[in-house]
Amino acid sequence: MSPLCFGGNVFGWTADEATSFRLLDAFVDAGFNFVDTADVYSAWAPGNKGGESETIIGNWMKSRGNRDRIVLATKVGSEMGPGKKGLSPAWIRSAVEDSLKRLQTDRIDLYQSHWDDPSTPFEDTLGAYKELIDQGKLRAIGASNLTAPRLREALEVSARTGLPRYETLQPEYNLYSRQGYEAELEGICRENGLGVINYYSLAAGFLTGKYRSAEDAGKSARGNGVVSKYLNDRGRAILAALDEVAGRHGATPSQVAIAWLIARPGLTAPIASASKPEQMGDLIAAAHLRLDADDIGRLDRASAW
Repeated sequence: MSPLCFGGNVFGWTADEATSFRLLDAFVDAGFNFVDTADVYSAWAPGNKGGESETIIGNWMKSRGNRDRIVLATKVGSEMGPGKKGLSPAWIRSAVEDSLKRLQTDRIDLYQSHWDDPSTPFEDTLGAYKELIDQGKLRAIGASNLTAPRLREALEVSARTGLPRYETLQPEYNLYSRQGYEAELEGICRENGLGVINYYSLAAGFLTGKYRSAEDAGKSARGNGVVSKYLNDRGRAILAALDEVAGRHGATPSQVAIAWLIARPGLTAPIASASKPEQMGDLIAAAHLRLDADDIGRLDRASAW
């Protein structure tokens, strides 16, 4: 898979179908192939019920005839309606058929447990995934938002029973939010050879440098939350380091923030998204930006937790 993953949460939300097609075309034309979505995307948008992102991706792949060129990842587990959530075998079997239909494909390359479901034993969840892998409907499975103890438990169950194991982890991880992944999860993933595809690569847009004062909160719908969470002494230090390294390379802060993730040992592909075609240049350039040891050291020190 490519070293950058396009996040499909924007499809059917901040990007309509025509715009989504243009974004995906630009991504693939630049040589990338990895797209991540979820069944629940984008249920939170007014008038949506979930499945909109998968539907758009399915329509795009069909219209372009490029399914075999795409590494396709989606997720199960978020609430899709009353009683339609979690990781029970019955719901997984039902949800995967819905996803396959929306995506207009006969297989999903990476199927991920979106959220932990402590009410369902790992043996049951992994057993359902085994059935679907054996049927050719799934190629590999992954987990998102699992704590370190629960990830370790899932891997132990797989080792003990011979059931398929989670091959990837999708955690929140970026220059600002480092501790949650680095404290324990990173060691488990590297020790066991798990791929890592992190989300919130740009910290909800903070690492683009767009939000530098309280007055900047009005620049987007999520601006107030970004300013209140990230705009503090540590956040300003990170922005200063990003500016410095970006200036050294003739790049943008967002390019540097993503390049830092790509350079992280053990990290497979950061997930990033764009809602407008003109934003794609930044993502594409980020994947080609090579940071040296001095750059990484500067960023590491500024963002140390």
